[in-house]
Amino acid sequence: MIVRIYSKPNCCLCDQAKAVLERVRERIPFDLVEEDIRADPSIFAAFRYDIPVVIIDGHQAFKLRLEEGEVEAYLRRVMDGTPVAPSGDHEG
Repeated sequence: MIVRIYSKPNCCLCDQAKAVLERVRERIPFDLVEEDIRADPSIFAAFRYDIPVVIIDGHQAFKLRLEEGEVEAYLRRVMDGTPVAPSGDHEG
């Protein structure tokens, strides 16, 4: 499973999100790919006011603030093959 996070340096929300993802990764293995949002103009245009943005297996899953329990639950649903419906502020 690939979890991609769009972020940028000196972003405290991004640092917090990465810490959440690392804690969850201790329990659920996944490949974490970090990308600087400034590297791709189209990604920057799409998400510049919403970082960090977390993409899980190609689907936007979270943005701005991440809650550890919600991230873990989402990943477990994806692993079980259960369709993940948009809920709350997660899907954007």
